[in-house]
Amino acid sequence: MAEPAFKPEKDFSKEVDKLLPEAEQLAKTDIQAAIEKLSVLEKQTRQASDLASTSRILVAIVTICKNAGDWSLLNDQTLVLSKKHGQLKQAITKMVQTVIDFLPETPNLETKLSVIETLRTVTEGKIFLEVERARVTKILSDIKKEQGDLKAATDILCELQVETFGSMDRREKVEFILAQVALCIESKDWTQAGILSRKISTKYLARRPKKTQEQLDKEQKDREAKKAKGEEVSEEKEDDVTDLKLRYYEQQIILAKHDSRYLDVCKYYRQVLDTEAVEEDPAKLQAVLQRIIYFIILAPHDNEQHDLLHRIHKDPRIAQVPQDAELLKLFTVHELMRWPEVSKIFGPHLCSTEIFDSEPNQSADDKAFQRWQDLRKRVIEHNVRVVAKYYTRIRVDRLTQLLDLTEDETEKYISELVTFKTVYAKIDRPARIVSFAKPRDADDILNEWSFNMKSLLGHLERIDHLITKEEMMARIQPGAKSSKKSVKEKAAAR
Repeated sequence: MAEPAFKPEKDFSKEVDKLLPEAEQLAKTDIQAAIEKLSVLEKQTRQASDLASTSRILVAIVTICKNAGDWSLLNDQTLVLSKKHGQLKQAITKMVQTVIDFLPETPNLETKLSVIETLRTVTEGKIFLEVERARVTKILSDIKKEQGDLKAATDILCELQVETFGSMDRREKVEFILAQVALCIESKDWTQAGILSRKISTKYLARRPKKTQEQLDKEQKDREAKKAKGEEVSEEKEDDVTDLKLRYYEQQIILAKHDSRYLDVCKYYRQVLDTEAVEEDPAKLQAVLQRIIYFIILAPHDNEQHDLLHRIHKDPRIAQVPQDAELLKLFTVHELMRWPEVSKIFGPHLCSTEIFDSEPNQSADDKAFQRWQDLRKRVIEHNVRVVAKYYTRIRVDRLTQLLDLTEDETEKYISELVTFKTVYAKIDRPARIVSFAKPRDADDILNEWSFNMKSLLGHLERIDHLITKEEMMARIQPGAKSSKKSVKEKAAAR
């Protein structure tokens, strides 16, 4: 928070310039006397609202304590100076920032923790010190994490609501939230991680279009025009958020994988793909393309998945991963895929990645085998949809042969697809027949009949028009009168 613009009643700059060297020299022999000497002048500058001089004195007092190695006295002085009546907010802020800079110089961990606790006490409840409190809390959380106390580190850091801090830079806010989410993921608190991650706006992380040469030239001209008028021109620095974007989507992918939200994982990988750092690195590009293909295939079939599947298939970049592109192509055509053949051809390649395991407990990822099972399930569901497209009725034994399943498994998968309304089917168990024909009510039948009649009448009208046209063309040709009868006969015959 900005300090109200008080005009100093008196300028103590000369007195401070004279006293500071004397106090520093005195502190080498008697630190208490040096602090008392500075405190007398501090009271005068504070009462006169001389911000610059007060800030210098506060910084000098804590610096003297640090140089003397008396960290306990530094803690005491920090507390006392921050609580003095009418103390200027900006002066307190500068003192706290100076003490934070001293933290790397603490002799041991115990001293460092005592200084951190003092700073947290001073900054508690003060809006103008919210950024400093957040930074100190982050340091404390890191210490707890290094000590192995992950729960305490998570609790300490997650108590900060940095998204409400108006004085904190946006990039720093995102870094804090990402650190909070990372700790929640490490401590397996998936619910809290999901809640915290939603505080980050993806618009801030979105890729910004590069400026054209015309735009750059225009901005340069504007800056030159302002300089000519004598105005100050600040160089605008574009905030590169690529590192934040990659960290954010890496965390989102972990969360989505944990919940088996395959379609979301695919979308997150597509966002990673839309990053200049990934596009320019062939190894990263191929890895991301592979995972986009894997997770769109693993996603349950619906309209959104179907649309995204075909859009990915049309992306020319998937030619860089030909084997995975071939697998993707199989899901875009209405043809049966035999699971034994699919696992034989693509299995070794798929299981060479960390995404799939053909056997349980083969890798550290306990869900890799589950994804392999889900892949088999998607192949079977694709085959059921293909059968439903080409057959209205089929015998159960023939269907099990086409799907490479037992009767129980066939009934199970058909039931699941019917439940999710992916296909329509009825199983006649006594007759051992599966019907994929959807029953139609009277309105549907009448609508179809009406459409067919309209189509028939349209054809008849078109034929009549063509006959009339031919008659007219025959009349205007030479010798039409002599052959008028024969033309009519031909038209009648047609």
